Amino acid sequence: MPNKGNLLYSTFIGLAVEITNSSQRGLVGLKGKVVDETKNLIVIEKADGKEVKIPKVSSEFCFTLDDGSKFAIEGRKITFRPEERPKKV
Repeated sequence: MPNKGNLLYSTFIGLAVEITNSSQRGLVGLKGKVVDETKNLIVIEKADGKEVKIPKVSSEFCFTLDDGSKFAIEGRKITFRPEERPKKV
């Protein structure tokens, strides 16, 4: 289970997320659940069931962990494949 100490080393799939900043202004404030992650994208399922692909490099994310705490991170710092992240962070 991810926590603030190991969030950067684990997968984001299943976590609640909000876009706090993006070069695409229409994405700011978007909330949902992470359903997939690739090297360059995070796929979010919105409350209405639609999936949105968010580019990591141009966005900032605020993840809500299972215990209710929030963790903000710039997308360019996590532009790796999920399985490569422990080696590169």
